[in-house]
Amino acid sequence: MRGAGFLAIWSDIAPNNLADYRHWLTREHTTERVTTRGFLASRVFRAVRADIHRFFILYELEAPEVLDGPAYLARLNAPTPWSQRIMPQLGNFVRGGGVMTARAGRGEGATIVALRIEHLPEQPQRLADAIAALDGIAAVQIGTTDHARTSVPTVEKGMRQDEGFFAGLLIIEALDEASLRTALRQAAEMAHDLLGGMGEPEIYQGMFALDARIASVE
Repeated sequence: MRGAGFLAIWSDIAPNNLADYRHWLTREHTTERVTTRGFLASRVFRAVRADIHRFFILYELEAPEVLDGPAYLARLNAPTPWSQRIMPQLGNFVRGGGVMTARAGRGEGATIVALRIEHLPEQPQRLADAIAALDGIAAVQIGTTDHARTSVPTVEKGMRQDEGFFAGLLIIEALDEASLRTALRQAAEMAHDLLGGMGEPEIYQGMFALDARIASVE
């Protein structure tokens, strides 16, 4: 990631709406977002589980100020007809954005965990460096959510119900699932107060990515 800011979103979609959702996401929505001033890229992941269709979207932002900037708010207050159809269908919706506090590693991994954390580690860069050094780990990112910027009322926000919030974000990107699970166990030992009680982690696989430099080319 190049930008200082992030926007992270989790949501579920019912099986009968899955095709419409995937087409909306890859053919309209992510393009609309990354062609908005301040958005640099989008990555979409799908949970590795058979019982539910759960997705995680990570947007890279130039800065956290993009979240309540005029360009993005204009989009949020003028949802497309397709967005108006999709938004009320999204379940277990959680959204938050802010500043990336620490990054380590190089490149991107296709298998990730995106953990919502209640507080930030005392030394986030030190923790990110330690996890990124583990076998099979490509990158680690730790973010701090900006509640004020994330919570601005908009037309789009009003179309969803019970939107969840989180204080911080820990993303660990790995080369494969086995490496990721091993690294998570080691990370829990490094930061037991932060990760010791996380239980079975939800693992995601990369599904789609779009960079603003590509999306802007007609």
